[in-house]
Amino acid sequence: MTDASHVKNALVCFDQVQDVTDSDRNLAFVNIQKAAEHYGVHIEEESWHDLGNKP
Repeated sequence: MTDASHVKNALVCFDQVQDVTDSDRNLAFVNIQKAAEHYGVHIEEESWHDLGNKP
């Protein structure tokens, strides 16, 4: 990830990715969390399971 905008886009599109394992999703989310911390992006979700589940 190259900037905060890329991190935010990855979070928005995360639940649109198909045909990947839960293990792959876990790894991707961890990487997004690390990038978010690096670029100062606040993430409320603690798990990839929480993404896309907004009321």
